[in-house]
Amino acid sequence: MQSRELFVSAPGKVILHGEHSVVHGKVALAVSVNLRTYLRLQSTSSGQVCINLPNIDTFLSWEITALQPLLAGSKAEQRDPKELDADLLKKLREFTGISDDSTDTRSMAVLAFLYMYLTVFAESLASITVSVWSELPTGAGLGSSAAYNVCLSAALLSARGNISPLLMAQQESARWSKDEMELINRWAFMGEKIIHGNPSGVDNAVGTWGGFLRYHSGNITPLSWVPILRILLTNTKVPRSTKVLVSGVKDKINKFPSVMRPVLESVSAVSCTCEQTLTEMAEHGPSAEHYNILEELIDINQHHLNVMGVGHSSLDTLCRVTLSKGLHSKLTGAGGGGCGITLLRPETDTSVIQSAVEELKACGFDCWETSIGAPGVQQHSSAAISPDVLKILNSY
Repeated sequence: MQSRELFVSAPGKVILHGEHSVVHGKVALAVSVNLRTYLRLQSTSSGQVCINLPNIDTFLSWEITALQPLLAGSKAEQRDPKELDADLLKKLREFTGISDDSTDTRSMAVLAFLYMYLTVFAESLASITVSVWSELPTGAGLGSSAAYNVCLSAALLSARGNISPLLMAQQESARWSKDEMELINRWAFMGEKIIHGNPSGVDNAVGTWGGFLRYHSGNITPLSWVPILRILLTNTKVPRSTKVLVSGVKDKINKFPSVMRPVLESVSAVSCTCEQTLTEMAEHGPSAEHYNILEELIDINQHHLNVMGVGHSSLDTLCRVTLSKGLHSKLTGAGGGGCGITLLRPETDTSVIQSAVEELKACGFDCWETSIGAPGVQQHSSAAISPDVLKILNSY
């Protein structure tokens, strides 16, 4: 063990443009949102491994002596994972009583934790207590599982000594090297595979690198020198099935190919135009015209998504309420409910934002005024963690 105690955090993600078209080979832009997941790892002498997840009321511990036999016959410690160890995952399901068809948040979070812990520490299982608390709602399409897996990856690798300790004296926050971040990302992707089966890798990449990422035909490219933008993030709390929505878009494309394929091309063009605009904002400074373009692209893409059939009356309400305040909104993620984002210009008055939030909350929605383009995974000193979050993490 390299550290008695360490704190890490990672951001959530939103899709700025390119929902649904990305699975058909088009360009999408994903971006970090500054609602973060925080993790505290503490080394102990208890002979136990403990995980505390207060967001989902999960508090579990295991004796190391009970976990050790699960490694018998499995692959040796993996310093750089290439693929999941299916035999170990099967043993973990049997050990925890989590069936193959279980997909609930609690079960998946526990499996991901135990798998990463055992494979990172395989040569010498250590007594640790891991506590995680998140500002992100689960199941809302905001990358909460990826932020969790990125935090687990960074904390476990750091505690094991596979990546370097970061913080110098008096330093409150720091980030790892490019090579170490890539290792963190690969381990986090293993956790995402456990939870989601066949993830794209976008969510964990956003959680690791932060900022804006371009996704095209399986290639993920972080964009450098992009601005941080203020947004209002709204959760309609309307449940939806991503699988059903993706299938519906595919059916519509197959039924009306000559109609829908140009829509996909147009969505891809929106993503590329947005990327170009963000680059100009970073290079030359933001202007009123830049924000005008971003607002128009938001409106255009929201219409695209409605044409695809993934809109919802709750999202129409979001767009109507915010537009009445002079603000522009679109869905983010799969659609059919879920979340939406509203761009806030630098000059947008606080009273306008508050009025919009009050009206949206009256509709039964949850709202957060936050920003996109936030930093990716970081290590922190306790001084860098807000007192409220620190109190939660130190409670276990």
